[in-house]
Amino acid sequence: MKEGASDGTVNEAALRHAGATGTATEAERHVRHTLPLRVELSRQLRRRRTLLTFGFLLLLPWLLVTAFAVDGGDDGGGASRWNLLDLATTGAFNFTVFTLYVSAGFLLVVVVALFCGDTVASEAEWSSLRYLLAAPVPRMRLLRQKLVVALGLSAAGVLTLALMSLLAGGLVYGWQPIELPVGGPDPGVADSLMRIGIVVGYLMVALLVVAGTAFALTVATDSPLGAVGGAVALIIMSNILEAVDALGAIREFLPAYWMFAWTDALRPELPWDGMVQGAAVSFSYATVLVAWAFRHFRDKDVVS
Repeated sequence: MKEGASDGTVNEAALRHAGATGTATEAERHVRHTLPLRVELSRQLRRRRTLLTFGFLLLLPWLLVTAFAVDGGDDGGGASRWNLLDLATTGAFNFTVFTLYVSAGFLLVVVVALFCGDTVASEAEWSSLRYLLAAPVPRMRLLRQKLVVALGLSAAGVLTLALMSLLAGGLVYGWQPIELPVGGPDPGVADSLMRIGIVVGYLMVALLVVAGTAFALTVATDSPLGAVGGAVALIIMSNILEAVDALGAIREFLPAYWMFAWTDALRPELPWDGMVQGAAVSFSYATVLVAWAFRHFRDKDVVS
């Protein structure tokens, strides 16, 4: 027998009926306010993995500053795409761009996968999920609250890295406007801030595919490591397939193909086509995966 009678499924049906008849009881109104966002956020913020993750994101820019100081500013001729490495120490904005560039392909993927893939599976692993549902917290409300908090922490992680990079770069290298790696007139400070905002905003959207994958896996398994690792593996596999030229236009539908479309924000004239396509692909994947997660969790037997 499924545990719908004790996990909120019946409560949700009762709420819909009560709402239609206008006879909601005090207990039914109480169900609507179970597991507030502030409670779930507080629970997640107190977890060690959250503190360690944000601690590392705050530390990383200073590690890069130290690495550049030890290197003495000589990169030995080895530069990353568009010579971003050469420009990293020219000011706060270029340092922020470089930090996001070296972090977007793996570090931020792991961060988002961790926040979204650990949220439900960890409760199941600790055998506390069924007790949450018996509070009673309706299943769909539980999943929605966890998704909102996980996405909020993921966005905060990207923003934290960008802001600390901007602060570290400004204190060490100055607040000169961004220097475009492809040449052309350099933007002013206000335009530089706008471009950094575009980069950060696009990264948050592009990483939705990682969030959706991790969230779908976290309701499908009781192993947080499996959910997080599965989402990271998806991006790694996508990067491998992206290198296969024989796939042609099919590569444009790979989850990681548009991950670095935000580099278009570093051109003198801002082309939006790549970022629009990338956002559409990522949002489409995320929508399908999250919808499946809710459907699967609604009918899942919760025994842990």
